[in-house]
Amino acid sequence: MKAVRFHRYGDIDVLGVEDVEPRPLGPKDVLVRVRAAGINPGEAKIRTGALHEHYPATFPSGQGSDLAGTVTATGAAVTGWTPGDPVLGWSWERSSHAEYVAVPADQLVRKPQKLPWDTAGALYVAGSTAWAAVAAVAPRAGETVVVSGATGGVGSFAVQLLRLRRTRVVAVASARHQDWLESQGAALVGYGDGVAERLRRAVQSDGGGTAHAFLDFHGGDYPRIALSLGVPPSRVNTLDYGAAAALGTRSQGSAEGTDRAVLAELAGLAASGRIEVPISRAYPLAEARAAFAHLEHDHPLGKVVLLPNVTPGSIKAGDARAAAG
Repeated sequence: MKAVRFHRYGDIDVLGVEDVEPRPLGPKDVLVRVRAAGINPGEAKIRTGALHEHYPATFPSGQGSDLAGTVTATGAAVTGWTPGDPVLGWSWERSSHAEYVAVPADQLVRKPQKLPWDTAGALYVAGSTAWAAVAAVAPRAGETVVVSGATGGVGSFAVQLLRLRRTRVVAVASARHQDWLESQGAALVGYGDGVAERLRRAVQSDGGGTAHAFLDFHGGDYPRIALSLGVPPSRVNTLDYGAAAALGTRSQGSAEGTDRAVLAELAGLAASGRIEVPISRAYPLAEARAAFAHLEHDHPLGKVVLLPNVTPGSIKAGDARAAAG
């Protein structure tokens, strides 16, 4: 099978697509033909070595946690799954950016019929991270929650989960995504110089004067800005683990949100249309470098997805869903 690999830390050019053998199935494993697999900023940071202290790579390294596809084989002890079943789930072996992936059966849930493949393949990392972050700050109806990085993969989930809890959302994001944020009932604050003061004014005008909680999906100065707005540390959640340790805030993410019940709930919300998963672009596996270039440099709205079993050149702009099938 074809799979994304890199043999040393580095920029996008260290990525390659190679012929590899799927790992042998254990008795509790399932082999999945991957129809869609989301890519994530954390995977780019692992590839560069930025997360070596916490998440070291063993070379050659694969990539990918998100996955959706069809079951093609099952281990001897697996019950509940049969070849042909549509599934979504996750890999903890950095292996889903491939045509096939072997994963434990208890890391899969059934894909709802109405859920498109590209959406199903983009749910796990961003969705579980957003779910855990929202749960960490326990937002209540009518409260104001600030979200930095509000239109990235995780932030776009979090904005919608907050809407379902009937909170007011003040979103830090690019003005390019204003229309989408307004469709979700969120107030936009542009990032960049002076963002702290702009947030103060936005909270006063749109949030009744108080920011009750803060979700940071960007890092940098945002955890300190959250505290400067008067948000208690216990109601600030950031993915910047160093800042969380230094400032005493929360730092819940995908590890805390990894649960089959959570993933099934997210899949149901997406299948029913209660949440939207914006897909910025989809790429065949052979164009993994281009996919990560788009993710890392273009600040897209929502998710970027690989379609491992789609022929290069068959995906046209805006045609991701049709290509995913």
